[in-house]
Amino acid sequence: MRSADPQPSAAALPRVAIVGRPNVGKSTLFNRLVGKRHAIVDDTPGVTRDVRESPAQLGDLAFTLLDTAGWETIGGEALEARMRRFTERAVDSADVVLFLIDARAGVLPLDESFANWLRKRSSKVILVANKCEGRAGQNGLAEAHGLGLGQPIPISAEHAEGLSDLHEALGQHIEPMPDEEDAPELDVEQVLDADAEEAAKRPMMLAIVGRPNVGKSTLVNRLVGEERVLTGPEAGITRDSIRVEWQWRDRKIRLIDTAGMRRRSRIDARLEQASVADTLDAIRLADVVVVVLDAGDMLEKQDLAVAGRVIEEGRALVIAVNKTDLLADDRREANKQWRKLSDRLEASFAQVKDVPIVGFSALSGRGVERLMPKVFETYDIWNKRVKTPKLNRWLREMETLHPPPLAKGRRIRLRFMTQIKIRPPTFMLSCSQPDELGNDYVRYLMNRLRDDFDMPGVPMRITMRKPDNPFASRAKKQR
Repeated sequence: MRSADPQPSAAALPRVAIVGRPNVGKSTLFNRLVGKRHAIVDDTPGVTRDVRESPAQLGDLAFTLLDTAGWETIGGEALEARMRRFTERAVDSADVVLFLIDARAGVLPLDESFANWLRKRSSKVILVANKCEGRAGQNGLAEAHGLGLGQPIPISAEHAEGLSDLHEALGQHIEPMPDEEDAPELDVEQVLDADAEEAAKRPMMLAIVGRPNVGKSTLVNRLVGEERVLTGPEAGITRDSIRVEWQWRDRKIRLIDTAGMRRRSRIDARLEQASVADTLDAIRLADVVVVVLDAGDMLEKQDLAVAGRVIEEGRALVIAVNKTDLLADDRREANKQWRKLSDRLEASFAQVKDVPIVGFSALSGRGVERLMPKVFETYDIWNKRVKTPKLNRWLREMETLHPPPLAKGRRIRLRFMTQIKIRPPTFMLSCSQPDELGNDYVRYLMNRLRDDFDMPGVPMRITMRKPDNPFASRAKKQR
């Protein structure tokens, strides 16, 4: 039985947590049930560190699936201990727990320790023996009966074997979805209204990106008001892009905390390459991207590269300067650093003027309240629409104030302009000789569009085409 693409909203769904010691295949099973490659999978133990959640579906069972870090017995404030506390919290919030063991490796002491802990902590535990393809896991499957958690379910997450048995076990705790024929019928207009309402309710995708250890995860926790992602002094704690459902005032948001991005020349490990690829995917899918800088080391070459990638993808960009408490106490010197930042941004991204900049300290919370208003202000500009009549009146005015250049002894004529896309604002300009118009004139139109229609700080695009000649077909016939 294959898992289907998840359709229902994750808000009211039962929560199913996948737990187990490191490297038993939790993220592989997570990806299998979600139906997409959301979690990074690698042979290295301890790849997953945060709790990742996503809507999932197995046959007629829909649920929210949680992928957790490998369970360790370490205490104190070590990274592994902090990861364990996140896993324990996921178990406490789950309606069903899938306890995964590696059947090929057999039952290890850490499995027994975790099983003893689970028996006291959760009543709805399903024991799942992974890597049971072929006969390699038969001994481990037999040993699993001794854990005292009931009949183990043999599966192979990598090869999608045993999912029908897993469906049967989950079905004892989760109600199936109603059949399609039981759902009320809607006429066409109702369907369109429902689609429009659903589109309006879609959460804004907000990605938090930047170099390692600039405070991205600390910022996410500060925004949502609780410890949702793992933080610490160690650089590179976040490896997967972690999605957090959140609501700011009356606006729904899907926050994406990403792995730190270093210069490509410094990335040598396969695991880090996968993390960076995951971050790039998050940028492509986002509506707004917040690039977090360290106030003590603003706008390194890598910061510019990350911001440039956001603009290239056409996403709305906000620059967030964290750790502003590290700036010079002298106000004059601090203002000088801010001006330097603004000047360098403008020089580096001439095509996107007035990129919004917000300074704060995510650790103390000072100034963080200014970030989200600026994010939504930029988001609304990114979604802005200019009506065609208004745009063409503006075009006639531009043509009068600054006529297009001559080409082959004749003035280029600007015939028509319309906005063909939002997110980012994209305009189509019809002119007599588009190839001869020149980048300088197009840049002039872009800057005036930005100023006259109040669209600062977001990427904009102008595409050009030559109008069809109504006499071209007649001339061919006469030949």
